[in-house]
Amino acid sequence: MTTDDFREIALSFPEAIESAHMNHPDFRVGKKIFATLGNSGKDSACVMLTPADQLFFVKEHPAAFEPLKGGWGRGGATQVNLKKATKTVARKALKAAWAMRAPKTLLAG
Repeated sequence: MTTDDFREIALSFPEAIESAHMNHPDFRVGKKIFATLGNSGKDSACVMLTPADQLFFVKEHPAAFEPLKGGWGRGGATQVNLKKATKTVARKALKAAWAMRAPKTLLAG
């Protein structure tokens, strides 16, 4: 999977926009970041998951997902190895991250 694939999937969710944070592209919904690109190199991304979702993705797809180091990782921030992730599993992780950050009114609609 490429960064362009990741970007396309992230922007496919309702009201998702691309912005930037710390000189890296990020994806937001309701002004909250749910994913970033390139935080650990050109073939990397990060999704903001719940700790339970993080555990699932890391367990089921260990080559593609790993918790970030430190407190961010314990809170659910999850590194994505784009070369190892499939579009299908990346879409599932991005959907979980988007849903966690989306306003309740958007989820209800």
